Amino acid sequence: MTEQEKYMKAAIKQAKKAYALLEVPIGCVIVHEGKIIGRGYNRRNTDKNTLAHAEITAINRASKKLGDWRLEGCTLYVTLEPCQMCAGAIVQARIDEVVMGCMNPKAGCGGSILNILEDERFNHQVKVTRGVLEEECSSMLKEFFKGLRVRVKMEKKLRASAVAENTAVQQKETGEENVNEDKK
Repeated sequence: MTEQEKYMKAAIKQAKKAYALLEVPIGCVIVHEGKIIGRGYNRRNTDKNTLAHAEITAINRASKKLGDWRLEGCTLYVTLEPCQMCAGAIVQARIDEVVMGCMNPKAGCGGSILNILEDERFNHQVKVTRGVLEEECSSMLKEFFKGLRVRVKMEKKLRASAVAENTAVQQKETGEENVNEDKK
C-alpha cells in the first residue's frame, strides 16, 4: 500500500461516518509531516449547514491544530473532487497538494467543471493527484445514491398511502362516503 493509499483509506473511513448518517459519503483528511492533523466528513443535512463539507471541517481542524490559517506543507486527501467552495478554501488555506479519490462531473472544481486548484490566475496553485483508490471511492457513492433512490421511492409510496388512508378516514367521519352511495 502506498502512502497516498494509506491516507485515502483514512479519508474513506471518514466518508463511512457520513454514510452512517445518511449523508453523501465524502471524507477528508489533512496530513502534515506524516501525521493526520485534520479530519472531516460531510454533515450538511445533519447540521443543516451549507458549509458542513468534509474539506471545510478538516481545514478548520487542521488550522486549529497548527495554530495558523496557512496550511503550507499540508496534503489534503478527499474521496470526491472538491466543489467550488471547498476548492476555494483549499487555495485560500495555501494547501500544497490535493489527492482525490474520484472525480465529480456535476460539481467538481478540481478539473471536471473548473480547475480552481491549479488556476494560475490565483496567488496560490495546488498540486493535484487524481484517481487514488478511485473504484472504492466511486462505488461507495454509487451505492449511497442507489439506496437514496430506493428510500425516496418508498417514502413517496408511504406518503401516497397515508394520504389515501387519511382521505378515507375523513370521508367516513363526515359521512361523505354515504352521500356518494345515495347518489348511485
